[in-house]
Amino acid sequence: MGRLIENLRLRGRSHVFRNRADAGRKLAESLAAYASSDALVLAIPAGGVPVAHEIAIRLALAMDIIIVRKVQFPDNTEAGFGAVGPDGEVIFNDTLVKSLRLSPEAVHRQVEKTKKVVEARNITFRKGRPFPDLAEKTVIIADDGLASGYTMAEAVRFAVRKKAGKIVVAVPTASESSVLLLLPSVDELHCLNVRGYPFAVAEAYLQWHDLSDEEVISILNMHPAG
Repeated sequence: MGRLIENLRLRGRSHVFRNRADAGRKLAESLAAYASSDALVLAIPAGGVPVAHEIAIRLALAMDIIIVRKVQFPDNTEAGFGAVGPDGEVIFNDTLVKSLRLSPEAVHRQVEKTKKVVEARNITFRKGRPFPDLAEKTVIIADDGLASGYTMAEAVRFAVRKKAGKIVVAVPTASESSVLLLLPSVDELHCLNVRGYPFAVAEAYLQWHDLSDEEVISILNMHPAG
């Protein structure tokens, strides 16, 4: 079981960060023990990129990206029932799939659509660069928040498959259920703002917008390949 590092003064509160950059700076303080080490910060695009950028800059760490994408419901793009990793591996929220009675055909269609998005994002953001070697390395996987936690769970599973030495998850905000989902699989989970349901990542922020590909690429261009 991993260790949860949170800010108890922020537990259950909404609108506690100005924006993603502000959240990233506050997370960097929580992660100060990794400053100037060989740890690698991995950002989940799009929203995790400005968060990871602040962590990497303030702690003098290398940064790269990990392309993971939630598998969306056929009729609701805001919610998902699983996630696809960079190598095409899939994790499912089996309880949700069963409760909503999704047919195997519907599940297959949504997974294939998601795999195509992952492939396209790899082309857009990685531009053919190979993924860095994670063997025996400390990795800090960052996103702007965790709702169900399954996207991050697949990112963690990918790091395990790549034989990472220590896995640290860093997010400004997360639901209580996603924290419980992830803790058994990571060494540390840094989450400043843990909240119950109803939960929405955006409610942790005063300023919120969906990042464009151009914004993501602009930030990535500030970092050499991890």
